This record gives sequence, structure tokens and C-alpha cells, in this order.
Amino acid sequence: MKFKSDIDIDFSDRTSALGVLNVVPASILRDGKLVQHNSGVYPTDIPYDPHTGRASIDYETAENYGYTKLDFLNVSLYNQIKDEKHLVELMEKEPEWDKLYVQDFCNKLIHIGNHFDTLTKMPEVVDSIPRMAMFLAIIRPAKRHLIGRKWADVSKTIWERPQDDNYFFKRSHSVAYSHLVVVHMNLLTEQERYSM
Repeated sequence: MKFKSDIDIDFSDRTSALGVLNVVPASILRDGKLVQHNSGVYPTDIPYDPHTGRASIDYETAENYGYTKLDFLNVSLYNQIKDEKHLVELMEKEPEWDKLYVQDFCNKLIHIGNHFDTLTKMPEVVDSIPRMAMFLAIIRPAKRHLIGRKWADVSKTIWERPQDDNYFFKRSHSVAYSHLVVVHMNLLTEQERYSM
């Protein structure tokens, strides 16, 4: 049995993390050429090109051989968080969900800022992590056909892999990103209070 994974790790500055870790940048096939993957790295030995320092096989082939790629992602929002305690407080606090429906507030939010119009097309509000996760999945190409449906209907098929190659969110990504949206909502609310 082969282990398949999709592991994303968020950093406020991925360059700093890469500076202290011994990793090999992943490669991806684009237009028939092997180029550097935008965020993928291998923390274990993998064949690499000594001239480029990148993996000598594309990430999909590498996965088929059993290599595990990690995606190190830049999330600059973390630069606004003071420390781990502050992050946990922002994660655990129930956000003011109704602020999602204030366009100026919504437009500032990570992951959903450009989707205020879609948010208002949903017949029921987003007022929980599960609903936010479904909303984040709905705005991906493979699931846009679910826009305007009630959450009970959406929940029946939202996490199914699409038949075509359209981009979609896995449940794990959606839930994780939903927590980040909540952190951002609470951070913006906190900043509004301190600026008064």
C-alpha cells in the first residue's frame, strides 16, 4: 500500500524556515519541462539534479514512488499575531459571524475577500466552521454549481472528488482554512477595538 498525502504547512515567512531545514525543492512538469514547484519540498532523500538542486522527477511521479512532498506556504497574516498564546485565543474565540455580511469587513478577509457576492447568494448564513468550510469549497471551480443551495443539500456532495479535473478543495484543507478565516475575523475585530 502506498502512502499518499497532501501536507501543507503555513509559515509567516517560508524563506526563513527553508534557511534552517535541509530539504530538496520539488519539481513539476509544465509545458513538457521540469521546473521548480511553487511550494513543494522533500525533507527526505530524493534523486535530484546537481545543477538545479531540485528533484529530478516531477512531484506526481515522486508520489507514485512513495516520496512525501510537503508544501511550505507563505501566510503573511501570521505576521500580525503576537505569539502562540495570541493565536490560540484568536482560534478559540467565536467570531462575530454577522460581520461577514458587511462588505468592507468581508473584503479584507483571507481566502474569501473577493467572494462577498457569492456569500450573499447563499440562502442560509455562514455561522460556523463547517459552513465556512463548505463555502470555501463552493468557491472552487469544481463545486460552483452548488452556489445558492441550502447547506443540507451542499453537504451531500461537497466533499466528493469531481469526475473532471476541475480544481476542488478537500475537506481537510477547507476546515483548516476555515479556522484561518476565523483567526483573521477575530484579529480584524480586535484591531478595530484597539483603534477606537
